[in-house]
Amino acid sequence: MAQLNGGAFGRPVSAFAVGMALAATALSSPAVADQVAAVATAPNDAGARLKTLYEADWDFNQRDNGSEPDGKGGYKRATRLPSVDLPSQQRRIEQAQRVLAELDTIPLEQLSNEDRINAAVLRTNLEHTLIDGRASEWEMPFNSDSNFWTYLARAGGLRTVEDFDRHIARMRDIPRYFDEHKVNMRAGLARGFSVPRVTAEGRDSSISSFITDTAEANAFFDPFRTMPATIPAADQERIRADARGAIIEEVIPAYRQLLSFYNDEYIPRTRTTLAAYDMPNGPAYYAEQIRKYTTTDLTADQIHQIGLSEVARITAEMHEVMKQANFNGTLQEFITFLRTDPQFVAKTPDELLMTSAWVAKRVDAKLSENFGLLPRRPYTIIPVPEALAPFYTAGRGGLGSCQMNTYDLPSRPLYNIPALTLHECAPGHSMQAALSAEQQGIPAFRRSTYFSGYGEGWGLYTEWLGVEMGIYRTPYENFGRLSYEMWRAARLVIDTGVHAKGWTRQQAIDYLASHTALSQHEVATEVDRYISWPGQALAYKLGEITIRRLRAEAEAALGQKFDKRTFHDRILAMGAVPLTTLEEQMRAYIAEEQAK
Repeated sequence: MAQLNGGAFGRPVSAFAVGMALAATALSSPAVADQVAAVATAPNDAGARLKTLYEADWDFNQRDNGSEPDGKGGYKRATRLPSVDLPSQQRRIEQAQRVLAELDTIPLEQLSNEDRINAAVLRTNLEHTLIDGRASEWEMPFNSDSNFWTYLARAGGLRTVEDFDRHIARMRDIPRYFDEHKVNMRAGLARGFSVPRVTAEGRDSSISSFITDTAEANAFFDPFRTMPATIPAADQERIRADARGAIIEEVIPAYRQLLSFYNDEYIPRTRTTLAAYDMPNGPAYYAEQIRKYTTTDLTADQIHQIGLSEVARITAEMHEVMKQANFNGTLQEFITFLRTDPQFVAKTPDELLMTSAWVAKRVDAKLSENFGLLPRRPYTIIPVPEALAPFYTAGRGGLGSCQMNTYDLPSRPLYNIPALTLHECAPGHSMQAALSAEQQGIPAFRRSTYFSGYGEGWGLYTEWLGVEMGIYRTPYENFGRLSYEMWRAARLVIDTGVHAKGWTRQQAIDYLASHTALSQHEVATEVDRYISWPGQALAYKLGEITIRRLRAEAEAALGQKFDKRTFHDRILAMGAVPLTTLEEQMRAYIAEEQAK
């Protein structure tokens, strides 16, 4: 690559570094010259080059994804939503290609251990961008589980007049944002790249719920109901008036037009096949989705066989727990009992949420026995938004909140709540996300990175850890844990079965229903999720297998020296990393502990 002479020590600086500075300013106001100067004066050792690279890329991505510098070294939300049109997508691909090309020139052997992790995470993020680019993934911007229109109403962290005004400006940008998505979706339909029709039908209610008669009845008005007392009353009145105007003039019409497009144009043209193999360049597409979500090089056939093996192992454990419950009958009869007995059904949404909260407090008492480092940021337990709940999974955890699905209570048996709370709240996703955000020793781009293999693997591992923590108080709750583990093992069989082996939707439903105690509602919504989101469901079990294997290696190698607190702390301190990097780092941890 061509070099430009410069830098504090007269060392060469790559031409790409200057290009990075230019790219990073494409959507911003700082002078290009300032960015170029910052790059040109950086030392040219491997670590400094890498830092220059990932910081410029982080800046590009922040600006590109709807943020702008806050003048304090961080970022704040911009007054517009991200651009998702084709030129913007092409710009992101070109950015990833440039960064990856420069990353290839940095000698890994000259990096510190921490920088090797930085390089691995950066490389994987870039490769995932290129995977999405090769598939034009933006042409299918939703699935039966997630979409681009549901969460726009939520707005945390609004504290000042400027914060509220910026949020209102983004609300007014929704029509443009939706129009760009519709153009992309039409392009996907034209080449047969869409979610299967069976998984898209009925999801229109998640759009229509935002079409209300008044602004006050709309979920978009919720952030404006209560404002900080530090905002003067006159400003509060003006902000609410502006919010009402934005909802009536822009938001509701945009959702009404999206609903018409969805029902009248999109659904009738979606594909009637199920498999990823039936999509354009299907086998290659599915292989790349596996690589993206699992961060491994496993094939569909290998994963299918791992799934069958895990299903057999967990089935044997289920029989043992059924005996502990003193149930006389077959495994299928026991599952039917669990699905139908009213003792396992919450009578109100609050009862389910309170059960989860009680589990969470019991977990709190055990955390210090299992972790040396705990996060400062707490989390709250909230219901899944009504617009999404009918089609959503049982729960989802993240930074500051842990969601529990309270829709259709008979389909949310209470014996599943302990495992679900461990996975989604603590020590699962909410705790994991808080620790990652608080790791000041790692770069900002890593604190915001999420890999499904690592994150979902950790979540499933914590369900198993709940046994050691004494969280499961009855055989029913322990069976709920096993049913959840079976759920993740069956995914390996079902996902690969549907997308690589020609399984029908009914085959997938029958397989999941016969091997788990999930309700029939959950079975159907989960299968639709796997059908419409190829590869993602594989990450959970493969990640958990990796973590439990590494723990077994550590216990065998360290014997009495093994401390699960330091083992867990080391995993969480890394933040999200590819599974291959996790294995490298944890084996290094074992060697360090042996040397002490």
